[in-house]
Amino acid sequence: MKKFVLDEIDHQILDILIENARTPFTDIAKKLLVSAGTIHVRVKKMEDEGIIQGSTLTLNYEKMGYSFIAHVGVFLEKTSMTQHVLDNLRLIPNVTVAYVTAGKYNIFCKVRAKSTNDAKDIIYQIDDIHGVNRTETMISLEESINDKKRLMHAIFKEI
Repeated sequence: MKKFVLDEIDHQILDILIENARTPFTDIAKKLLVSAGTIHVRVKKMEDEGIIQGSTLTLNYEKMGYSFIAHVGVFLEKTSMTQHVLDNLRLIPNVTVAYVTAGKYNIFCKVRAKSTNDAKDIIYQIDDIHGVNRTETMISLEESINDKKRLMHAIFKEI
């Protein structure tokens, strides 16, 4: 299977769309000095190749009152309970991310809450899931790095 190769125009398109996925193709074309049709064709090709998968909207949860972030390591009674626990974690809307991991924890979650009391109640919900042995919680003081571009630029340099 032939590997899809991105050129500098593709890199620049991705750079702009990562910053704001709603940027009109005409604006991108003006910035890159190519036609809007060129942008459309290239984005479509990157979508077809699976390089671009949809577009996202980023919410500011802090403005909605959910500024408390905790990371919860989940220890399972048995690893065979992983899928059952994940299915139950999906029922807790405040669990926004969950990873199955190797190492200290079986599952590692990101939890958004309104306050420490709210987080405590959510962690108790996690603890109550059948198959969870115990949890270990770390409180996030700030999100210092949330970089959508750095890895992409490093990959571009390798190509």
